This record gives sequence, C-alpha cells and structure tokens, in this order.
Amino acid sequence: MFDYDGVLSDGSIYMLPNGEGLRKSSVKDGYSLHHAILNGYKVAVLSGGVGESMRRRMNGLGITDVILGVSYKLDAFNDYLDENGLSADEVLYMGDDIPDYEVIVKAGIGACPANASHEVKAVADYISPFYGGNGAVRDVIEQVLTVQGKWMNDSAFHW
Repeated sequence: MFDYDGVLSDGSIYMLPNGEGLRKSSVKDGYSLHHAILNGYKVAVLSGGVGESMRRRMNGLGITDVILGVSYKLDAFNDYLDENGLSADEVLYMGDDIPDYEVIVKAGIGACPANASHEVKAVADYISPFYGGNGAVRDVIEQVLTVQGKWMNDSAFHW
C-alpha cells in the first residue's frame, strides 16, 4: 500500500486554471507496480489527495484499490484491512509525511522515501535511498519480488 503525494509522485503539484493538479511520477515506479500485480500482489493507494488523473494513472497500471481524499489515514487503513480480510502484519505501507505516521507504525513493514519527514523516518522500518516519485516505490517492490524470486521472471517482460 502506498501514499500518492510524496511517494508515487515527487510531492509537487502544478495547478491548472481549471483547478486540476498535475503530479509528476516515475515510469519505473509504474512498471514495478504493474509487475507486482502481474505476480499476484494486491496493491492499493491511500491518499489525502484528490484528482481524477491520479485514479486514471493507477487504474492504467492495474491498481483498482485507489482510496483518495482520505482525511484520517489510520481509519481508512483499518477499514481496508477489514474489507480485504488482511492483518496489518501482511501489509507493507510506504508514506512520507505526518498523515502517514500512524499507518507506518501499524503496518507489518513501514517504509518511506529518502526525502520523508524526519518524524516518519524515525519510525520507518525501511528508508529507501530514493526520493518519492523518483524510484522509492520501485526500490521496495523490487526488493520484495527479488527475495521471493519474482522480479526477473517471465512476467517481467510483458506489459
């Protein structure tokens, strides 16, 4: 499970005149997300941000569990666990700022990008050497899939 702003994007939002915000993200992060899904992993996004482009990007990668506009992430995280029959120990969560803090603490593995807030870094189990929107997501997914022998497999070459 991943936060969007600051994790899947670099945290910058470029505002268009119509009020839509544009976010910059990494295609390498996107590739790894899709590859994880092809290997049977359940991937979800939990974000306080709102934007149809965010949902479209995630849906295009095969992610259907996209929870946006969340005001209190721990409640949304707990609801997601209940709805999907999961325990917190089964979830890796990557976030970057104070709204992610409680979820990072509760998740089985709490991770963050290199440019996360110092409060989040203090409680994270893993701090990626990469920044949000610039390979942090790829880093954690690649590590998980590599350990389980699913990184450079047949599905790695299919989009």
